[in-house]
Amino acid sequence: MKSVTLAMTGASGAQYGLRLLECLLAAGCEVHFMISKAALLVVATETEETLPAKPAALSRYLCERFQCTPEQLKVHGPEDWMASVASGSGAPSAMVVCPASTGTLSAIACGASNNLIERAADVALKERRQLILVPREMPLSAIHLQHMLSLTQMGATVMPASPGFYRKPQSVADVIDFVVARILDHLGVAQELVPRWGE
Repeated sequence: MKSVTLAMTGASGAQYGLRLLECLLAAGCEVHFMISKAALLVVATETEETLPAKPAALSRYLCERFQCTPEQLKVHGPEDWMASVASGSGAPSAMVVCPASTGTLSAIACGASNNLIERAADVALKERRQLILVPREMPLSAIHLQHMLSLTQMGATVMPASPGFYRKPQSVADVIDFVVARILDHLGVAQELVPRWGE
């Protein structure tokens, strides 16, 4: 069972994070899930869902929604410093921040570690593990670009939520799946959402 850390932060594009969570669980992955307060607000604004703020309630809600067990989906609060993702000896080999706010990008690039999301990303970088950041912002300032360059130089993969249209998407769901499929491809998780180029 592949283990992945997934964090959602307060950028537009909550649908990307929720769809990615759904696909990871459906693929049988173990997921360590974190969501910021700002991301909870974005979810309520951009979708028909209102996610519980407390980790235990959120775990029950998501396990029921995605038909999984608490053993497969481990929900961590922002200050759960005893979570395995906070240490290099216990963290999964891959982490995705989707969507990634530019504030979170900044904090990760600077090693701030003010909350569990930032600490987990810091662990991924220091342990040379896979870290994928999915920003959804426009236009980008020089500060944003500098942080993305720094993170790329540190070994992270920056994958802006920039869907392609050569598959002629017929719905918003198709657009979302394009981005999620690319993330899954980078994680090495089998997906049938979007054929790879040439298939």
